[in-house]
Amino acid sequence: MPIITWGGRSTFDYNGCIEIGTEIFFGANENQTISAQQWQTLRRQFIGRVVEIGTSRDNPPQGSMGEWFYANILNQALMSYVGVILVREYFAVRESDTTIRVVR
Repeated sequence: MPIITWGGRSTFDYNGCIEIGTEIFFGANENQTISAQQWQTLRRQFIGRVVEIGTSRDNPPQGSMGEWFYANILNQALMSYVGVILVREYFAVRESDTTIRVVR
């Protein structure tokens, strides 16, 4: 069953989990892999902080998780999926429509 993106405007799916790595499926037959190491690096960077999710594909807010992810993990705008996966797997809490807090 498709999963609704952070903004609720489209759907995606993924295989795996944060602890072993994921393959995210989105758009018209597109996919992207995020390794367990990349997930761990992301979580360490933001643990315990409430930050802007930064789902904008071309201009995520400065200091947002999306801006950091694009610069440090993969230079692809994936926060509409990444934020949802973090929450679904209980590594983060959605604080508001635009903010997220990594809890573990």
